[in-house]
Amino acid sequence: MIPAFDDLPEIGTIGIKHSWGVLPVSLGTLAFLSPAATLEASHAVRTGETISLNVPFDDFAPPLFDRPSLGHLMTETGKNTFEDTLNDFNPQSSSQWDGLTHIRAREFGFYGGITDGDEARATLGMHHWAQRGIVGRGLLVDIVRYRAAHNIAWDPFVEDAVEASEIADIIAFQGQRLQPGDILCVRTGWMGEYRRRASTGGDVSRVGDQFAGIASTEAMARFLWDNKVAAVASDNPAVESAPGDPRNGSLHRRLIPGLGFALAELLDLDALADRCFELNAYDFLFSAAPLPLTGGASSTANALAIL
Repeated sequence: MIPAFDDLPEIGTIGIKHSWGVLPVSLGTLAFLSPAATLEASHAVRTGETISLNVPFDDFAPPLFDRPSLGHLMTETGKNTFEDTLNDFNPQSSSQWDGLTHIRAREFGFYGGITDGDEARATLGMHHWAQRGIVGRGLLVDIVRYRAAHNIAWDPFVEDAVEASEIADIIAFQGQRLQPGDILCVRTGWMGEYRRRASTGGDVSRVGDQFAGIASTEAMARFLWDNKVAAVASDNPAVESAPGDPRNGSLHRRLIPGLGFALAELLDLDALADRCFELNAYDFLFSAAPLPLTGGASSTANALAIL
């Protein structure tokens, strides 16, 4: 029995709820993706179309948050044979997953209360998600179209925190409802705006400082947990808005070390949103294969939507 959010205990003195001991520690909320939930997700396939949700590595020049640029060398290793060598490869330099060792709850440790670094990497590393894979019902939350339809101002490059109540309204507006194990794909329009500005010579050097996203409040954590959301994916740099209200705290800290959530960032959701709008269907089969990086804190997204 999964307890309600309000029945979960708090971590030490930092005032955030935790689900330690409730879910399998190596999987966190991916445990909500039961075989039954994945089987049910297959019914969301209507046309058989596949849409990549991954941004090319060289779209960010330079990558955000001072991450290194990927070096790619193609070498001729034989008369008709070529191989790739990658240098300075940071899985978080483009579309990516935050793993359970990406964020720690201060001195109280990583998810599950693990404080030893070696134990955390062994128990919570990305290789556990890679072995399982992430396949389930994706549900698009198109903030851009919802705000436009309701004549509500929206700029993905300006801090604007979308509350849980509005996420619920958007899902209802799209004619959908949340189901246990859903993978929420939140479209803020950030990725499309970044590309537009970069292609026209705009200054994108400080775009990681301020952007729109979902709220970092306890109400958001409650909404996601009580609806048994398996993962939250977004097209912005951090899922939550930035720089954020210090009074609300960090959604990353609430979700990753507190509740064990899988988060994906910098996904390309624009083509998916356009096709969902054309089909008037906002759910689909979501599939991702994290890197089998033993002890890893992150992974390239490797995500697809099958419509």
